[in-house]
Amino acid sequence: MSDTSSAYRTVVVGTDGSESSLRAVARAGAVAGASDATLVIACAYLPSVDDDREFARAQDALGEDAYQVVGSHPAEDTVRTAAERAGAAGARKVRTVAVEGSPVEALLDVVRREDADLLVVGNRGLAGIKGRLLGSVPADATRRSQVDVLVVHTTG
Repeated sequence: MSDTSSAYRTVVVGTDGSESSLRAVARAGAVAGASDATLVIACAYLPSVDDDREFARAQDALGEDAYQVVGSHPAEDTVRTAAERAGAAGARKVRTVAVEGSPVEALLDVVRREDADLLVVGNRGLAGIKGRLLGSVPADATRRSQVDVLVVHTTG
């Protein structure tokens, strides 16, 4: 951070609309509210697919990442719902963005564009051998982030 204050100025959190990710959004909202920071809620999405067969192929290719939002309209709905959750948790200044691309790339891009100083991610995908071997959104984002990362315990 460029100033000497310890408070965060801009907090970025990602959501895919799942209950787990909305718990991370609520925590990010509370942190942003306590710091009087701007909260930027991001949702990464894949371009819409025209038919069910193509969607099924996309889900097969994504495997456990099939929770990724497909289409910009669902992504807009997702961030609108998340903004309500963040406001209820204490965030006073909230902006939302829907970004086409993979979750990690989209989050890191938003952090850079917004000059954020905190990235909040849920811990979904961190547990288990598959997460350790293949990586996950929170692990990848944490490893590659140039700013502080808060990993929120959002899963059972």
